[in-house]
Amino acid sequence: MAAETHAEAEHKHPYHLVDPSPWPILGAISVGALAAGGVLWMHGHGPWLMVVGFLFVIACMVVWWRDVIREAVYEGHHNEIVQIGLRYGMALFIASEVMFFAAFFWAFFSNALFPSAEIGHVWPPKTIHPFDPFHLPFLNTLILLLSGTTVTWAHHSLLHGDRKGLIQGLACTVGLGLSFTCVQAYEYSHAAFAFKDGIYPSTFFMATGFHGFHVIIGSTFLLVCLLRAIKGQFTPTHHVGLEAAAWYWHFVDVVWLFLFVCVYWWGAGSAVAE
Repeated sequence: MAAETHAEAEHKHPYHLVDPSPWPILGAISVGALAAGGVLWMHGHGPWLMVVGFLFVIACMVVWWRDVIREAVYEGHHNEIVQIGLRYGMALFIASEVMFFAAFFWAFFSNALFPSAEIGHVWPPKTIHPFDPFHLPFLNTLILLLSGTTVTWAHHSLLHGDRKGLIQGLACTVGLGLSFTCVQAYEYSHAAFAFKDGIYPSTFFMATGFHGFHVIIGSTFLLVCLLRAIKGQFTPTHHVGLEAAAWYWHFVDVVWLFLFVCVYWWGAGSAVAE
C-alpha cells in the first residue's frame, strides 16, 4: 500500500525531487576551509588547511557529479521538463559569470580611460611594457576560436548520431583548451611586469588570470563529457551535460575576444606603437 501511494505521488508532476544528499553541506564546509586556509597561508601560517580544503572540494565535486549522472543516465529522472530546468539554470549561471567579468572590465576601463595622477595620467603607465597583442595573445585567440568550432562539431555529430565525430570533436577541444593554458602559463612567465606593483598588473592579471581559471574549469567540464561520450552516455535527445559544457565554452571564447581586443590590443596600443 505504501509503495502504491509513493508511486502515485511520484507521477503527480513531471519534476524530479532529488534525494537527500550530504554533498551540499560537505561542499560548503570544504569551500569554507579552502577560503580560510588561503587567508591563513597569505599570513604565513602554512598551506595545509588550504590544501585539505581544496582536496575535499574536488572530492565533493566528483561524487556530486557522479550522483547527477546516475540520476540522468541510469535512473531516468531527467525527462524533458527537468532538462528545460537544467538549461535555464545553466543560462542563469552564465549570466552571473558575465556580471563577474563585467566588474573586471569596469576596473580596467576606469583606469585606462581616466588614468590618475599617480601613474602620470598615462595608460599604460610608462614603467609598464605590455605584451605585443599579435604575438602569443593572438596565437591563443586562434586556439580558442578553433576550439569553438571543434566543440560545435562534437555537438553537431551527436545530433546526427555520429559517435565517432562526437568523441573526436571533444578530444580536439580538450587538447586545444590545454594548449591555451600552456601558452598562457608561458606568457605569464615572460611578463615584464609580473613582479611589479600597480594598477596595470593588478587589472591585467585579475582579468586574464580568472579567464584562464575558467578555461581550466571548462576543459575539465569537457573532459568529463569526453569520458561520458566514450561510455555512450549521450544520445541525440538526452545530452544536457554536453550542451551545458558547450555553452560554457562558447562563453569563455567570447570573454577572451573582449580581453584580446580591450586589454591586449586597445589597452596597450600606445605603448606597443612606441
